[in-house]
Amino acid sequence: MTAPKRLVLRLRRLLWAVIALLCAGTVTACVSGDDRPRVVVTTNILGDVTREIVGGEADVTVLMKPNADPHSFGLSAVEAAEMENADLVVLNGLGLEENVLRHVEAVREAGVPTVEVGKVVDPLTFRATADGELEEGAGQPDPHFWTDPDRMRKAVGVIADEVVENVGGADERTVRRNAARYDRQLAGLTAWMEKSFDRVPEDDRALVTNHHVFGYLADRFGFRVIGAVVPSGTTLASPSSSDLRSLTEAMREAGVRTVFADSSRPGRLADVLRTELGGRVEVVGLYSESLTAEGEGADTYLRMMRANTTALTEGLTAH
Repeated sequence: MTAPKRLVLRLRRLLWAVIALLCAGTVTACVSGDDRPRVVVTTNILGDVTREIVGGEADVTVLMKPNADPHSFGLSAVEAAEMENADLVVLNGLGLEENVLRHVEAVREAGVPTVEVGKVVDPLTFRATADGELEEGAGQPDPHFWTDPDRMRKAVGVIADEVVENVGGADERTVRRNAARYDRQLAGLTAWMEKSFDRVPEDDRALVTNHHVFGYLADRFGFRVIGAVVPSGTTLASPSSSDLRSLTEAMREAGVRTVFADSSRPGRLADVLRTELGGRVEVVGLYSESLTAEGEGADTYLRMMRANTTALTEGLTAH
């Protein structure tokens, strides 16, 4: 980071320290006024990864709470101020954090360094499925790159580079060492996922989900995306009766009786398929877009991916 940037950040922190005193401590969590470097991350999945890379070299604040929806979570005034006070803002991007992007643009224009990780990890685009689903979103970038651990390895390198360049006071050797260690863990995760998915016969590698979130996993590990209950890349969309009819027809044709729904949301939409198909439909919970609170099964990215791999493998082999 250049000397002028460091000076601007110090002045900004001093300003927020004064505000904190005037507000009698209501903003003290984010404006303590010290000179310790700060990294702010929008989503909790990237927040976990960033903490692994940064270690103790800076304070890392994650804006998205456990079990939240990245498409719909918003920021308080305090959290927006924390972004303004950061040395670096890390975001998923590609339209994922729909209610946060205006804040990101504001701090970027104010001179705060930001990195949109999704743009630099070889993003895929949404494609229409065989039955014509997702026509409206086809060609749009798919923001769910974390379902491919190899792309997450690219993300680790990108985040490490940005921390080294922009976070003054962070020791480069420590950051690089942390990133290399985590990269090895991700390589091990990929190998373990490949071995697990080898149990699923090729003809059974068909996915139906709550919405289109596993395109990267399908692309990396050889699955077919049959469709989604919500035929969109965002949870903010809603299915029509014709959408559900098209999906159930595709499921009948493919012989699919398992739907993978996000474990943090009600399975109401997936349950409709039981009626539409006129028989048994298995609904299996996955952790698709958010980490859980500690001890709830997916409180780190590595645990989330292992839990999902196990659920996918067991769900597609339990005949």
